Amino acid sequence: MDFDKVEKFENKIAEFFGSPYAVAVDCCTHGIELCLRYQNFSYINVPKRTYISIPFLAKKLGIGLKWKDENWQDYYYLTPNIIDAAVLWKPNSYIPNTFMNISFQFRKHLALGRGGCILTDNKKVALELKKMSYDGRLPNIPWREQNIETMGYHYYMTPETANLGIEKLPDAIKTKPKQWTINDWPDVSKMKVFNKIEEIDTYL
Repeated sequence: MDFDKVEKFENKIAEFFGSPYAVAVDCCTHGIELCLRYQNFSYINVPKRTYISIPFLAKKLGIGLKWKDENWQDYYYLTPNIIDAAVLWKPNSYIPNTFMNISFQFRKHLALGRGGCILTDNKKVALELKKMSYDGRLPNIPWREQNIETMGYHYYMTPETANLGIEKLPDAIKTKPKQWTINDWPDVSKMKVFNKIEEIDTYL
């Protein structure tokens, strides 16, 4: 696959948000997951009103889930340096020393159907996250020719999605984004899936 388009898209997104580096992924939630895996946090702080895939990450990764009441706007912190900024669309809004995760899902301002980016100012970490998203390998080098040393998760953005992003980006920059409010999400902490009582096997 030709990943030059992906790199070009990453550079344009990094430039817009004022971030030194951007790592394109197949969705924002997977970007957050990669950041959590890389740093090995033992729990995440999740606002009660958010998209349901975020608290699901706690169960998926086997880490703690702490709910918080937060009237957030544009973004919120899951850990001291991992940010869910799925709905953020603002030039030069990158916060230094953080991992900001942007979404390009179909309802977002830059709507690509699916996709996301991790913004970071750490070159070494950006490379590691890139490899993690690409099955542990470096792009544009056949994987059979690499002695892969990084655990990978098959979360990469395809060149086709990146090319669509390049085409749609100029109009997205010129267009005023929707201002999301806390009421755009239900209180997911009340949903049954997060309030199940674990059954005890009587035969144990």
